[in-house]
Amino acid sequence: APFVQHQRYSRRLLLPLLFLAAWEAGSSQIHYSVPEEAKHGGGDLLEVNLQNGILFVNSRIDREELCGQRAECYIYLEVIVERPLQVFHVEVEVKDINDNPPVFRAKEQRFFIPESRLLDSHFPIEGAADADIGINAFLTYTLSPSDYFALDVQANDELSKSLSLELKKFLDREETPEFRLLLTATDGGKPELEGTVQLLITVLDVNDNAPLFAQAVYRVHLLETTANGTLVTALNASDADEGVNGEIIFSFVSDVPLNIKKTFKIDSTSGEIRLIGRLDYEETQSYEIQVKAVDKGSPPMSNHCKVLVKVLDVNDNAPEMAVTSLSLPVREDSPPNTVIAFISLSDRDSGVNGQMTCTLTPHVPFKLVSTFKNYYSLVLDGTLDRESVASYELVVTARDGGSPSLWATARVSVEVGDVNDNAPVFAQPEYTVFVKENNAPGCHIFTVSARDADAQENARVAYSLVERRVGERALSSYVSVHAESGQVFALQPLDREELELLQFRVSARDAGAPPLGSNVTLQVFVLDENDNAPALLPPPPPSQRVARWVGAGQVVAKVRAVDADSGYNAWLSYELQEAAAPGGARSAFRVGLYTGEISTTRALDEADAARQRLLVLVKDHGEPALTATATVLLWLEDGGAAPKASSRLVVGPAAAAEAALVDVHVYLVVAICAVSSLLVLTLLVYTALRCSAPRGEGACVPGPARLVCSSAVGSWSSSPRRRRRHGQRGCSGEGPPKADLMAFSPSLSPGVNTSEGNEHPETNSDLCGKVSSTLKLWLYLCF
Repeated sequence: APFVQHQRYSRRLLLPLLFLAAWEAGSSQIHYSVPEEAKHGGGDLLEVNLQNGILFVNSRIDREELCGQRAECYIYLEVIVERPLQVFHVEVEVKDINDNPPVFRAKEQRFFIPESRLLDSHFPIEGAADADIGINAFLTYTLSPSDYFALDVQANDELSKSLSLELKKFLDREETPEFRLLLTATDGGKPELEGTVQLLITVLDVNDNAPLFAQAVYRVHLLETTANGTLVTALNASDADEGVNGEIIFSFVSDVPLNIKKTFKIDSTSGEIRLIGRLDYEETQSYEIQVKAVDKGSPPMSNHCKVLVKVLDVNDNAPEMAVTSLSLPVREDSPPNTVIAFISLSDRDSGVNGQMTCTLTPHVPFKLVSTFKNYYSLVLDGTLDRESVASYELVVTARDGGSPSLWATARVSVEVGDVNDNAPVFAQPEYTVFVKENNAPGCHIFTVSARDADAQENARVAYSLVERRVGERALSSYVSVHAESGQVFALQPLDREELELLQFRVSARDAGAPPLGSNVTLQVFVLDENDNAPALLPPPPPSQRVARWVGAGQVVAKVRAVDADSGYNAWLSYELQEAAAPGGARSAFRVGLYTGEISTTRALDEADAARQRLLVLVKDHGEPALTATATVLLWLEDGGAAPKASSRLVVGPAAAAEAALVDVHVYLVVAICAVSSLLVLTLLVYTALRCSAPRGEGACVPGPARLVCSSAVGSWSSSPRRRRRHGQRGCSGEGPPKADLMAFSPSLSPGVNTSEGNEHPETNSDLCGKVSSTLKLWLYLCF
């Protein structure tokens, strides 16, 4: 049961070793007893030797000072033992010794007894008080010998003894006007202690009847919430005398305690006692009020009674709670049953009103474990994950058993300490980067970023290259990565003709212990720029001979050229730089725009010069366009009849070879157009599906193309480059890389858009427009 204020003490001692080896883990209470007045040292009442665990008295213990008149007196200690962390509750009982003698309130007590009092009359005596308890406070009284008076002792239940002088012989004031007796009080301790008081008795001659109370003891029960002004009790007393000698005045005795005067008031005429102060069961459970009734005779006569007021407890005190946090923050890898905090409860009420229960919300992942009466430990009841929940706000509620019940709450904030259990994670396993060749040294081409779900140092990510060889050179000679920002830089200008694809990995590693990391793959495609002029091959012969009888449309020579670039930058066209013909006549020759074949525009005649010097300009479609020139010398010769079987004969030893070459081109064009027809059908189906897809799905962007062949109708190129954008393989997202056959027209511009290596996907409308233009070109070339 809860103790009265100033009777409950606790101390908390922290021991680096086990307090006693005999204690078992989880023991709830250890009991000791020590007599009061034991002396040792100074300062705190009790002390513990940290080396051997001996508990000793450190200063004088006065049981009466600690616990007053309580039957039991305890000192409570809470012992915390480290490694492992355990809590033990020690209960030290303070035993009473007979160190207080009986004490009377006054050195002498005066009595005024009229001579007319009858035999066996009783005159109340104020007894002695002993601060000890039990047998040490059990008092016996003896009175010095007297023929007239005897001591009458009446034992009341739960009260001190009532003493009175009993008249044994009629008084005669003329014979003996005054008596002096000695009253001795002896306690039951060993050794016995005693106290004395002088009884001074004056015999009166007048007013020989004292007031008489209806009962010697009045018992009253009041709730501690009783309002001021409430009637406690009405005393009833009478006096057998008449007139002024029979009028009674009620009052508290002169030495009534101050707390009674502040709490109660008595009406001197009616004898009503009313409440004027606040009752508090937790401070005072009962009051013993001595009331005196005095008549108005001369000399006045008086009598006494006791009013016992018992205060009844009301549930007017909410529970009180103290929370002591031990292990904050709690590491997220802490095992179950880890102790996080200690919780102690107290309630100043008693009985059911002071019985408490303790609950926790939310329950997961914590729980309360009762370690002793009204003592709890907050422990871990599950696993923690800081990345899921970084902190918990717990509410501990203590509720008493009163009606209605009262409660108190305390909030406990539990922060979860981070553990390096998460590696840095990239948004996707690989990235595709497009960079134009001939970039500036040290230019920023891409930024990688990895996120670490941990906190502080465990989330600080550092980036580095996973070194490897690229041909004969180290990867670090091409690119570098900033350790903190993840920015990737090209250390030197890139040349697509030397290196089309640079594939490497970047590592992200956190600063935890041990560190965790992950890798991401970067595929850097080098985009072509028009940095290579067309090259003629093979070198044309210095001159060629042509028969004058060659008719219109006959191929007489061919200029061949290649371009080391790709795509539009490698798509070549041919132009004939014509000199002004005499008299403004039409030129006899022309060159195929995309084939480089030189053919006649009309039949040659005698008017044409025997030596024809043709200047052919070969130009690519880059921005700006690069060119090369070829000079072709033709000699017109007379002789021989025109062959009947062919209208495309060329005179001279090269005529047969040129005719065979023309046939080969024709067959090649037919074969390519046949294959292209299948491609056109496939592209039509794909375009229809792609253009009908909702916006935002992305589109494939063709990479740089490589020249495959030329014909009389155009140039074709194919690229083995895998078409991926931000880690997606082609349009379908799966399958091995495929070679794509592509055609370009002079009006079609490249569809690659880059900005420091980060490309913007083309929309479906852009893709559909380009594919439509390509299809029109194919249809024009083939049909």
